[in-house]
Amino acid sequence: MKSNPTVARRRFLKTALAASGAAFCADAFPWNARKDRREARYYKKLAGDKVQCLLCPWCCIVLPGGRGQCGVRENVRGVYHTLVYGTASACHIDPIEKKPFFHFLPGRPAYSLATAGCNLECKFCQNWELARRSPEEVFRYGRALPPEEAVREAAGQDCPIIAYTYNEPVISLEYTIDIAALAKEKGIRNVVVSNGFIKKEPLRDLCECIDAYKVDLKAFTESYYEQIVGGSLAPVLDTLVYLKERGIWTEIVYLVVPTYNDGETEIRNMVEWVGKHLGPDVPVHFSRFYPQYKMKNLPPTPVPTLQKARQIGLDAGLHHVYLGNVPGHEGESTTCPACGRVVIARAGYLILENRLKSGKCGYCGNPVSGVWSAT
Repeated sequence: MKSNPTVARRRFLKTALAASGAAFCADAFPWNARKDRREARYYKKLAGDKVQCLLCPWCCIVLPGGRGQCGVRENVRGVYHTLVYGTASACHIDPIEKKPFFHFLPGRPAYSLATAGCNLECKFCQNWELARRSPEEVFRYGRALPPEEAVREAAGQDCPIIAYTYNEPVISLEYTIDIAALAKEKGIRNVVVSNGFIKKEPLRDLCECIDAYKVDLKAFTESYYEQIVGGSLAPVLDTLVYLKERGIWTEIVYLVVPTYNDGETEIRNMVEWVGKHLGPDVPVHFSRFYPQYKMKNLPPTPVPTLQKARQIGLDAGLHHVYLGNVPGHEGESTTCPACGRVVIARAGYLILENRLKSGKCGYCGNPVSGVWSAT
């Protein structure tokens, strides 16, 4: 992956600071003595006790005592560890529509959990309090939640879904996979809400135990990813293609940031790529931006801009193009691609009406793509 000098400097500083404080960390912070401290699964050992992480496309080379770009994986004397296994920074029950998934068990509650950290650095991050949180803070303010307990809590609260969400679940993949595997044995579905910035081998392992993947496609240019997100577009597109190949139900969210990624040409290129490589039935959600984190100088996305993006998607032949963060808009509802009638009417996260019958339009009988049954 092409290196971005700005991101490279940030990574160097983070690693250098972590290395300089390694002796302090080893003695002062209690996760080192915890029983659930885990060796990471995706890395290789290098000379001089260095390691190379193989979880995401950064492929960080980490010195002893240092951490990777995500900040939650540490080299302890040549052994790479995940620092957030078994600890949750947040647990809530959300409607599945909040993720958003519109074609996956609509109206069902999702047991939603997070750890901390992220492998990207989005300037507009809406969950920056978790994404930029350190493992130290998670241990201090979160709670111990072993995989078995997470599954028991989800089942005990009648949640047919566990969602790995709020912060980036890829960076705690060992924890995510262990929970998902246990949940799958109990008949609970698993969904991932992710930036899609992951290498193929860990993605392959993840796909063995999940049912759906929502990808935040930040933009459709490398320059935006480099300057605003601190990452790269190409690996995310590779993730989307692989999910299609594996038959994992996928939905895409595109946060429309005024003057940055709202150009008609860019949006047209994106939806045409989706149609060509993923097919017309993959839902695309154009979500409204609100000023957050380091981009508070911009106004919210004008609704006409979102409506134009949606129309471009429909004109390109996509069947399910939605608007997000615009409660009450007709672009929240699902229509039958054959007869055009509304089969799921929504207002925000609420299902007002569901006219699907066994995954088919209740008016004309045409199949509507999605995962509609929990069995």
